[in-house]
Amino acid sequence: MSTARTAQLPEGLNHRATSMLRAVVAGRAQITCSSEPDLFIDNVPCCDQYTAHLLAHDGLIEPATRGAVGELVPAQVTAAGEAALAPAPAAA
Repeated sequence: MSTARTAQLPEGLNHRATSMLRAVVAGRAQITCSSEPDLFIDNVPCCDQYTAHLLAHDGLIEPATRGAVGELVPAQVTAAGEAALAPAPAAA
C-alpha cells in the first residue's frame, strides 16, 4: 500500500473524489484488479476513471480481496482514505 499523496489533486480532494470515497465507504463500489484499476459504483462504471486511478495510486482505495487480473472485487477505503475524508480541524 502506498502512502497518501494528493499532489495530483492540488486543493486536496475535490467534490467528485470525495463522493467516490464515500460510495466506497458505503459498500457501493467495486474495483478491478489491475495496475490501472477501474471503479464501479452501484454496478455502473464510474464516469471519472482518471480520478479513480488517482485514488487507487495515492493509496486511498484498494481491493478488499485478492482477485485475478481484471476481476471485479469489492473496493475498500484505506486508512489514508479515511483520513482524507475526516473533517479538517477548525482554525484557532
